[in-house]
Amino acid sequence: MTGTAVPIRRTIADIPTSAIRRIASIGMQMDDVIPLWFGEPDAPTPDFITEAGVRALREGRTRYTLNRGIPELRAALAAYMEGLYGKTVDVEHVTVTASAMNAIALIMQCLIDPGDNAVMVGPLWPNIPACARIMGGEVREIALTPGEERWTLDLDRLFDAADERTRGVLVNSPSNPTGWVMSRDEQKAVLDFCRKRGIWVIADEVYDRIVYEGTFAPSFLEIAQPEDLVLRVNSFSKSWAMTGWRLGWITAPAAFGPVIEKMTEFNVANAPSVAQHAGIAALAEGESFIRDTVGRYRAARDLTYQRLGSMPRVRLSLPRGAFYAFFAVDGVTDSLAFAEDMLRRTRVGLAPGIAFGPRSEGYLRLCFASALDTLSEGFDRIEPLMA
Repeated sequence: MTGTAVPIRRTIADIPTSAIRRIASIGMQMDDVIPLWFGEPDAPTPDFITEAGVRALREGRTRYTLNRGIPELRAALAAYMEGLYGKTVDVEHVTVTASAMNAIALIMQCLIDPGDNAVMVGPLWPNIPACARIMGGEVREIALTPGEERWTLDLDRLFDAADERTRGVLVNSPSNPTGWVMSRDEQKAVLDFCRKRGIWVIADEVYDRIVYEGTFAPSFLEIAQPEDLVLRVNSFSKSWAMTGWRLGWITAPAAFGPVIEKMTEFNVANAPSVAQHAGIAALAEGESFIRDTVGRYRAARDLTYQRLGSMPRVRLSLPRGAFYAFFAVDGVTDSLAFAEDMLRRTRVGLAPGIAFGPRSEGYLRLCFASALDTLSEGFDRIEPLMA
């Protein structure tokens, strides 16, 4: 064989590399950069979680675990969700995964045959639709509509996109990248629609605790019956600042548990053992951390909205959840080139809108999960480009 081509599946070869990673790879080799490209807190994992992980290491809890997770963590997750939603969650509905991303990949492996489709509310973090495409599925994205106050969803368009080959409707709320939060009425409408047609609801709720009205976002778990075709995905990464621990979970009908168990064995065997013990501590002791963190993010969101909103070329809506500003820049037709030029000229790294699909060209995503002085410095640097 000559050249650089290698014999791999055409589907894999055709999936583009991450435009977010492209910006980050450049920025990581530069000095004095303010990195706002990835979706992660600027603070490290809190000590009470880290110490639980250290104890697990010292106690030798470093071997394989059950595919579905250690029983103590599964029980803790069931109790956590019961306490949050006031609704009984049986442990047999809970499976621990090696991150929410691993959960999404497992779900797509279980649901999608070549030629099937998944309807997804967008714009959406690009790794999620990629999981469906890797399985040979078609992604039908129904884009949110931006407005001065908030992003909105056209439910009729969402439902019209489904047909006999639709295996799931995926909703990410609170949304990465828009900060949109789905309402309870919208959730009920989607669940009713999917019930009538035997379609799975795939609810990506990893930002459920990062909301700026109330203590948690509306969840499909609150309205679903235990055996409804609802797969709810969550993660320790965002709420507990544990992005590097790679720990998440799926809440699913009991009959789906053995399926996820089997597929976990074929993918990763189990979630990281030490991370699972740290996760127990996060659930037991983390409420004050979440409360303080969301307060910090609220101040960061308000600063971001005020500063970006004052820039002449910028158009944005107020994020209701998560920790992103997703904003359009007038005159930008190549967001990747614009983000790269901004990085080199200002040493501020943002995610290009094209990473979230063609409909998001002309947008940028800024993660505001950073200290206010860091954000202020970043806005000072980029403001001349937005005039």
